[in-house]
Amino acid sequence: MTGLSFDVDVDAPADLAHDATRADALVTVRARPVAGQTTRTQSAEVLIMDKSLSMAGHGKLDEAKRALCAAVDALRDGTLLGIVAGHHEAEVVFPATGGLAPVDADARQEAKSRIIGQLAEGGTAIGQWLACADRLFASAASPGVVRHAVLYTDGKDEHETPEQLGSVLEMCTDRFVCDARGLGEDWNYAELLRITQALHGSAEAVVSASDLAQDFTRTMRQAQRIVVPRVYLGLRLNNRFRLGFVRQTRPVEAELTARRQYGDEIHVPLGSWPPETRQYQVSLRFDTDALTAEEDLRAARITLYAEQSDGTRVPCGEPRAMVVRRRGTPGFGIPPSADLTRVENEHELGMAMRACADAWQKGQHERADRELRIATRLAAELRDTGRLRLLRSVSVTGPDNLPHLRPDISRGQVQRLGLDSTKTVAPPVDAVRPPPFDDDDAVRPCPRCGTTPSTRSATFCEACGHRLDATADAPDGGPVDAP
Repeated sequence: MTGLSFDVDVDAPADLAHDATRADALVTVRARPVAGQTTRTQSAEVLIMDKSLSMAGHGKLDEAKRALCAAVDALRDGTLLGIVAGHHEAEVVFPATGGLAPVDADARQEAKSRIIGQLAEGGTAIGQWLACADRLFASAASPGVVRHAVLYTDGKDEHETPEQLGSVLEMCTDRFVCDARGLGEDWNYAELLRITQALHGSAEAVVSASDLAQDFTRTMRQAQRIVVPRVYLGLRLNNRFRLGFVRQTRPVEAELTARRQYGDEIHVPLGSWPPETRQYQVSLRFDTDALTAEEDLRAARITLYAEQSDGTRVPCGEPRAMVVRRRGTPGFGIPPSADLTRVENEHELGMAMRACADAWQKGQHERADRELRIATRLAAELRDTGRLRLLRSVSVTGPDNLPHLRPDISRGQVQRLGLDSTKTVAPPVDAVRPPPFDDDDAVRPCPRCGTTPSTRSATFCEACGHRLDATADAPDGGPVDAP
């Protein structure tokens, strides 16, 4: 029994063009509480506080301490708790004996006392903090335990290399979920996205330190809604196909790069689950000549698995098939899937927002304005009200009657622009369908790597990030996704 009822829907266009080399599917997973069943899952929580020297100014450390104390108060009795204080190293603040301690009135008092006693010192090495959290979670290694962490930082990860952080993230993937918060203006949005994409968490900007307590309290309440500790997307591929990528597309876009062979299937970790709906894009690659024309072929069997308290993974429902058919007539036009086209355009919107943020940080203001216009146009066409509102809040109309980034835009607002670029919305019920397919409307291959985009409206190459309207040797004006 998982405590949740899962429903899986696979939307995959069956017809492929004669010369196609790619097949995509949208997998929507809905998790609902089981009627008449109340499930209280054992939870373990690690709070990670940044106490680097930069936290000493403007009352930031005091506000952070208040936030962590509020988080401790928000935890249910019996939750297993650990607290890590991080600078260029990591220290276990609570419990004094190491490991994790169950929350009760006495534990709360001791934990808050130790939080309040912390002083600002040293630098920033987030990988060290996460590795310390992983060691604490080792004392709650039972498969049935929800392991959740939350961290904040006010600076960049300057006291370790990107490779060192990457090694820690690879080690921690599928062991615990981690939310991350950027405090103030001097952090790096790409680092937070890298952490939360690897560890299936949420990333938020908290520009004012006084807002952190409310954010941490809300985060603890959301963490306590988690019912199923670990869920996996199982893919059994036909031997003529290989996996291109798996990307979460809603409610937050994230590249899911972790995957392991599990029997005759590839298992992609999907993190912990409360009652909610998420959507994924599964993209397969194949050699054109490997598919017999006009033959229905099961490209993949897709099964959702939940980890049980004994560590076994059991299906959450019936497997779904992804069936494709390669057309036998060269040049025969295949109408694009409206839903897949929207997902690709939403990805384009996020890439343009990150390109805008990156260009501004490099002092490339003309390029930043170009990417802002692309993003604003895409957000308006998609009727993505959240991202459109954000884009308009950081822009002004110039003498040329075009949007430009505000001259007084702050670094914190730019970081939020990059961070919120991954937040997608459900399409409007009356979303406009794509224009009729035109056989003569040629797809532009990437001038740098030759990859053919999946949609005719693509602006950036999905494989290398290069702008499709630039030359092969032009400076890379396209976005760079979080590593």
